[in-house]
Amino acid sequence: MSDSTLQVELLESSFALLAPRANELAERFYTRLFEVAPAARAMFPDDMAGQRRALIGALGMIVGSLRTPEKLATYLDGLGRRHVDYGAVPAHYEVVGVVVLETMAELAGPAWHAELNDAWATAYGAVSGLMQSAAARVVAA
Repeated sequence: MSDSTLQVELLESSFALLAPRANELAERFYTRLFEVAPAARAMFPDDMAGQRRALIGALGMIVGSLRTPEKLATYLDGLGRRHVDYGAVPAHYEVVGVVVLETMAELAGPAWHAELNDAWATAYGAVSGLMQSAAARVVAA
């Protein structure tokens, strides 16, 4: 994942816009995820507080590491490997991508626009791809 393929400044500035509402973002994300994919609920603990914090932390780490691709790649490799233990499969990544973009758009309101959506969709695709590659290596081993 390189700066040339991602609109880093746009991702950073839009994440800064959403950061003050991080708790709401995480709560709405999981509410929507479980509406869209109810079977996914069984993959998570009953008390979602820690999971919401983990999501916020992961998003912050990803956005904060966009300018250091090697650090980001290492982080995503570990995250992808851990998600195998959680039971994540490729179809989950697709659903999560749709829901995270919808949730960000909802919270950003009129500040969300097509270019921003495209930037986040591209970034999510890259993140998801790296995580799934790591997961595939674990499964194949």
